[in-house]
Amino acid sequence: MNSEKRVFVAGATGVIGRAVCTLLVADGWHVTGTTRRAEAAHELETVGVEPAVVDMFHADALRTAVLNARPTAVIHQLTDLPKRLDPMNLKEALMRNALLREVGTKNLIDACIACGVGHVVAQSIAFAYAPGPQPFTEDAPLNVHASDPVAARTASAVRILESLVLAGPFRGVVLRYGKLYGPGTWAATPPIGAPLHVDAAADAARRALLHGETGVYNVAEPDGMVSIVKVVHQLGWSPDFRIRRAGEQVVRLPD
Repeated sequence: MNSEKRVFVAGATGVIGRAVCTLLVADGWHVTGTTRRAEAAHELETVGVEPAVVDMFHADALRTAVLNARPTAVIHQLTDLPKRLDPMNLKEALMRNALLREVGTKNLIDACIACGVGHVVAQSIAFAYAPGPQPFTEDAPLNVHASDPVAARTASAVRILESLVLAGPFRGVVLRYGKLYGPGTWAATPPIGAPLHVDAAADAARRALLHGETGVYNVAEPDGMVSIVKVVHQLGWSPDFRIRRAGEQVVRLPD
């Protein structure tokens, strides 16, 4: 195995993280993936991923995990959201997720810097823009002054996450994902407002790992809400990408 093809996936058991790991293992990468739950380690091993059981809020343990993995690149797919949508608890979940974006991201970026990682790809969102003309391009302002405190907190956390990634001494790529649908997500069919299939989201991370220059990229289906010109032209990404599985063998659609 090519010693240079080593990647650390933070959030490997999340809905996008699992798909990213599937693609990268199929592409011949040595993948180390994180989980907070020791019982999930076997799940990662069965798909060819070396597990790292670590809490992203424990900075020292995280730094050790990254150091042991010896990655040339890190993919940040961290979220703290329930597997099923529960409107009654959604506000609390979004606040937890915002904290993870801020503190977990800082700990991860600090670990990347300490370990000399050369490339970081991070998950963000494409539905935190302030009201304005659509489609939103990547330079449109985020909704940090929203009247809804949860929306404002979310946008503020997104801004912190993105700033940490873009300011690092490495090639930092931020993927602003649309609203997910597909296996394991909250929606079986495309939601309104920048929908994105989970497989296509994973493929964007794979492509950013290979080709992405430092910067922010909207990643969604072209429904008029956000512009995806940049990700299509610079990464060669398509919203139609899907993972096909034949038995235990993963078959990707052509690049």
